[in-house]
Amino acid sequence: MLESRISIYPMLAVNFIGTLGLSLVLPFLIFLVERFGGNAIIYGLAASMYPVFQLIGGPLLGRWSDIYGRKKVLFLSQIGTFISWVIFLTAMLIPITRIIDVRSGVLGSFVLTLPLTLIFIARAFDGLTGGNVSVANAYLADITEDKDRSSVYGKLSVSTNLGFIFGPALAGILSVTVYGEILPVIAAVLISFAGILMISFLVPEPETRGLHDPRVQVDETQHMEMQAGTSNSTNKLSFLEVIRMQGIFSLLLIYFLIFLGYNIFYTAFPVHAANNLTWNAATLGLYFSALSLLLVVVEGPVLSWASKRYSDAALLTFGSFVLCINFLLLFFGTDLITYCALIFFAVGNGFMWPSLMSILSKTAKKEYQGAVQGVSTSFIGLASIIGLIAGGFMFSFLDAGTFLIAGAMIFGVFLLSFKMDPFKKKGHRKIDDERPV
Repeated sequence: MLESRISIYPMLAVNFIGTLGLSLVLPFLIFLVERFGGNAIIYGLAASMYPVFQLIGGPLLGRWSDIYGRKKVLFLSQIGTFISWVIFLTAMLIPITRIIDVRSGVLGSFVLTLPLTLIFIARAFDGLTGGNVSVANAYLADITEDKDRSSVYGKLSVSTNLGFIFGPALAGILSVTVYGEILPVIAAVLISFAGILMISFLVPEPETRGLHDPRVQVDETQHMEMQAGTSNSTNKLSFLEVIRMQGIFSLLLIYFLIFLGYNIFYTAFPVHAANNLTWNAATLGLYFSALSLLLVVVEGPVLSWASKRYSDAALLTFGSFVLCINFLLLFFGTDLITYCALIFFAVGNGFMWPSLMSILSKTAKKEYQGAVQGVSTSFIGLASIIGLIAGGFMFSFLDAGTFLIAGAMIFGVFLLSFKMDPFKKKGHRKIDDERPV
């Protein structure tokens, strides 16, 4: 029996704290990288350290949480986040010591300094121990009934969005004080330490644990069989079997294009804002906070209204088209147009992303959801790494033209969305639930 008596709110608070700390770095990382000797390409590489190492550490931490317990792994992950911010703070306090001057045809000209090296180490270590989100999902699945799960994960999404609203805003406000970017990093250290205390004293260990993927529920006998490798459960699908399922490959390709475009944007935009728009960390922080706030509004009441009247496929098509307009506006690059683009980003993403997740969840049968979601996570991780690295390279050669490349990725999503038949009436399914072909 699931422990419904355990409150979900301490875990929501832990998730909020983790997101808050993670988003604090968004407004000023580009300024630090350039101050410590880097360029746009090096900034992209620094930003990619977190997802690269999370791809390595995330599955391992998830597996450990099945074996040793959710709370222990959450605690370990939060300790890693705390240590990574201490390393980051150290980078800001030590002298800027040159290690080597680099003039490369690929990476451009930059100076590798000791603080820049420590920033790379900090971001990599945080990613390696960054299993908070996946373990939090599993924890909430352990303590909630099936009928309540949609509501609980909705609250988890709200806590994440709130973290992305307050994090950049807090960083922007603190960075304009006489202490500069040091104060937001000190805040991140304190916030991550608060997360350690909260996990220690407010988050109990569930008495029973399901599999790491909360979407796949098995009884204790099945769990023991899977540990021993003797289970014949139908949800044990290989990577190739998943992508051969009817309609799945198109959806996974959409996932890949979305995250490729997003991460090209998230690498290029801070460089564009700093160099072309001459924004400071405060302005950039407020921009990201405004974007997150608009997303909360669109994904809340606006999407709730629209989803009752239009199919998921129609909302996916509409959202991807509107998001393309956002990237086209960013290409023109004035302050006014950039702020106007916020609305198109929020409306486009707010309609597109939840609709895509809904389509994916309805495409495969329930017993295949874990396998399908696992493969989609791999596509997302790969696209994030490529996008973050490529975004820096592209901006160094194309400048604001990089946003047209990101827009082209989303335009690909718009074209692929017609395979979902957006003109079908709401409630009709385009893709059948079948075993892999």
